[in-house]
Amino acid sequence: MSSAFPSLRTRPTLPAGGVSKATSVYLRSSTTPVHSSVTSLNSLFNQTNLNSPRPPEDEDCKGLVRRSFVPCIAVHVADDTNELAREKGFADFKDMLRPYGESIQGRITIRDSQGISTTHDDYGVRFVSLTDVAGSGEKWESGASRPMNGSSEKAANGGSGVFQGGSVEEVEELVNLHMERAEELNETSLPSDGDAPAFNQSFYMLYLRRILSALPLSPHETFSHPVACVIATSSRNANPIDSLRNLYNSGSRLPLPDYLSTDYLRYYVFVHDEDRDDIKKSTQLFDQMKKHFGLHCHLLRLRSGGASVISDDDAVVVPKSQWISAAEELHGIHYDDQQPTACLPDSDAAGIQTVVREMTQVSVIPFMERCIATWNDQVASRRRGISGRFISMSKRYFSTSSSRNSTSSSSNYDALHQSYPPSSPEAQMRKLADYAFMVRDWRLAHSIYELLRTDFNNDKAWKYHAGAQEMAAISLILTGTGLTSKVRADTIAPMLDLSCYSYLSRCSATYHALRCLLVAVELLRIRGGGAADEAATWAIRARDMNAQGTIGHALITERVGACYTIREGIGSGAWGARKRKAAMWKMLAAGEWLEVAKLAQSRRCLDAALPAYRGSRFLHVHGFMEHLKQQAGYTPLLMDLQDGRRRKGGEGGGEEDSDDEEGVEIQSETLHAGLKRKSLIVGREVEREVENEAESGLNRFIDC
Repeated sequence: MSSAFPSLRTRPTLPAGGVSKATSVYLRSSTTPVHSSVTSLNSLFNQTNLNSPRPPEDEDCKGLVRRSFVPCIAVHVADDTNELAREKGFADFKDMLRPYGESIQGRITIRDSQGISTTHDDYGVRFVSLTDVAGSGEKWESGASRPMNGSSEKAANGGSGVFQGGSVEEVEELVNLHMERAEELNETSLPSDGDAPAFNQSFYMLYLRRILSALPLSPHETFSHPVACVIATSSRNANPIDSLRNLYNSGSRLPLPDYLSTDYLRYYVFVHDEDRDDIKKSTQLFDQMKKHFGLHCHLLRLRSGGASVISDDDAVVVPKSQWISAAEELHGIHYDDQQPTACLPDSDAAGIQTVVREMTQVSVIPFMERCIATWNDQVASRRRGISGRFISMSKRYFSTSSSRNSTSSSSNYDALHQSYPPSSPEAQMRKLADYAFMVRDWRLAHSIYELLRTDFNNDKAWKYHAGAQEMAAISLILTGTGLTSKVRADTIAPMLDLSCYSYLSRCSATYHALRCLLVAVELLRIRGGGAADEAATWAIRARDMNAQGTIGHALITERVGACYTIREGIGSGAWGARKRKAAMWKMLAAGEWLEVAKLAQSRRCLDAALPAYRGSRFLHVHGFMEHLKQQAGYTPLLMDLQDGRRRKGGEGGGEEDSDDEEGVEIQSETLHAGLKRKSLIVGREVEREVENEAESGLNRFIDC
């Protein structure tokens, strides 16, 4: 698997005399409509365009969160189908479907619990292998050792590695690898991918995307539990109907985790080989499939033969998978970087897009809507009623002291395995809330999470309780209702605080605590106003949690400044803006980037922070600024002041401005000489003490 960001790939060597013929005419993306005859080289030139504009501070973080929690579809196919996919240059059939599921072409219509239909043009699904789901489970948490079946080493040795997300250490390693490449090219951002705007994306967005990619399988949430399963065979099989039955039975016998329900939708796909088999015979077999297995079937027509190359007349480039785990992308960088770009014939790409879209719109979404309606009517309505509330109160107030210290006999929670059975009302309601969240019915999801918070607290199911608190806060923000300061202080803040406390203190789940805070920060930040200030507060909480390494710590420090930057002031004087606070956190981030030798990122932070302090007369501020600029490779502060004085003098600046600048210049020059003298006489210890004094002076200036 190749890296999701092409800037890390070795740039191809072009023959002397210009661009190679292979990449001149026929390269185009398969995400464009198949009837279009317009060729595009934008994806090629975007990789080397160093002058493209940076992304705005208000990137579509809400869309990023919505695309993170989507239905998961397992894939369980016959060997002949995987062989057909390998002939086309893919690892297996799942690997060929996955890029087209991450961003479904066209609009997807979803009906909420009130019967109101809404359309979405950014919907997607995640394809995973059913055997990988069986081999995953919740075996580790961030900070623990990674199991060997999920390691990159096994995948490199030819094994079928289970690339599972949820490791903050691997995300740190990946971002650091991208930054090292960017430092070599003197870049401060990454080329945009197919699932992002036309701007380059920041390293923080890469960090956040990898935190939210490939959510680990866990009993306390069902976002990674399969909603449906693709069962496929091909026309190369002598008995395709029997093969589908065997696949159904073998999939049911897989050792799936006990907390995972097997009542998911089965979707049957019959792959026809256009170059080897007769379409009439395949059509007859497909009609038999629909009689045996129902209407959830699809006939996919693919051409056989070797893998397509970009020089073919009808070849289209397969979009790179963007929602992969950090472990899988690291493996692609270290081992598969030299593999050619994956391509498909135009007709094959159109067929895969059609099967993914039809499966999602016609089968998966209606299946989820029916499950939501059934569970809401049969399970949640009882919990909302008087009898359900009485049972909940009786379990809380009328249980004996011995039953409070141990799991109550009436509770469905298994304290030994720390999970609920899939058939229990609590597990079904959690799946109901997650299904409503994935189909973007935020109000229903929030109401169910609210009910579950009390039940999980009574059962002392702390990880379930933390997850319900997390998703209740996130779904409430996503509802779009007005979040007054009272709602944020009395409702959202306690939810986030309790969620982080349960994740960290009771469950040692640092990854989930970090994910909870980062998602809340982004959703609050884009609302602006007082919500942006609270987003900065929660970002500081995530920064001080020490759940990440030095790279993540610096990224979150820089993000605190971005939260204050989005706060707009009132009137011509911009009263109420947080310009100085934003500049302070940018300067602190610049110092942290210097500690990890990321000079380009440090200079980028200084670009945003220096204008706010350029006219300051505080000596400590100037000393701290000059130190950072020298360490990051900037021109000394004295030269900047001289340039500014010359520009103002040339523009006819007044004598008062000139005198002020000369005074600041003399103070800065004196401070610089003093710092240098102390450094030469006393050594590095005194220099470090002066730096700390300058930083404390900066903080005192901000407090003023």
